[in-house]
Amino acid sequence: YQYPLMFGLILAFCWCSLVCCSRIYMGMHSILDVIAGFLYAILILAVFHPVVDLIDNFNLTYKYAPLIIISLHLALGIFSFTLDTWSTSRGDTAQILGCGAGVACGSHVNYVLGLQLDPPPHTLPLSLSSLTVTVFGKAILRLLIGVIVLLLTKVAMKKATIPLACKIFRVPHDDVRRARQRMEVELPYRYITYGMVGFSLMFIVPCLFHLIGLS
Repeated sequence: YQYPLMFGLILAFCWCSLVCCSRIYMGMHSILDVIAGFLYAILILAVFHPVVDLIDNFNLTYKYAPLIIISLHLALGIFSFTLDTWSTSRGDTAQILGCGAGVACGSHVNYVLGLQLDPPPHTLPLSLSSLTVTVFGKAILRLLIGVIVLLLTKVAMKKATIPLACKIFRVPHDDVRRARQRMEVELPYRYITYGMVGFSLMFIVPCLFHLIGLS
């Protein structure tokens, strides 16, 4: 979409500042952690930006991309954490990896089925439509329906995955909070739950919007 450069810079700066300050305010990270993370993000951007289109094309078009994506994200989640004690960072990382895998797989399914395709290059950049009552109402309705579907997906998957993981790995589930802190329960629960949330976001919710005429 075509929008003013200054607007984009201000939005990016405000969002980045809110995220960084919230981590310090919540006591999750120190100022040095945030600075290091910011610099690390710039390094990741510099390395991956030149190959973003190549990776995106692989995710969308390669036949076995979903299998590779799921396996890679699972491996990252399993081998990244060998802690003897529970840490919130383990669950957060599994949540991010699961959501990323779900989004990538949802995008792949959209491409294979011919849904949600990118507009042709000659039509870019797209111009923002004028804000009317109808457009605003549809946006709010899409937001509400989308959030409800994602929340229901999260609740349903959470209800299913935690008891299943406890049963498979023979972990007592009388105290769900304590059971969730076990790696063999937390990683599958977070990964599968948020993987389905990401998949719903990219595939199920847009299909629902198409069916009810909110596309």
